[in-house]
Amino acid sequence: MLRNRKLITDRDFQEALEAETSVRVFRDDHMIDSGGVIIRFDESTVVVQSGVSELAYHPRETCEFFEMKK
Repeated sequence: MLRNRKLITDRDFQEALEAETSVRVFRDDHMIDSGGVIIRFDESTVVVQSGVSELAYHPRETCEFFEMKK
């Protein structure tokens, strides 16, 4: 069974948003964010919330997003 699924399409991001699954974000082969949930996305940006007031804005073009299965 696949533990980490790469999020590519809007449908992938929407499913992760609705299920409130944790995501990992990579840029240039380095993990830059882990454990947050997607709270919003559009064609250029994904917003990930890791804590009450901790928001991160990641560009879809330069980052890779992976859903972490439990």
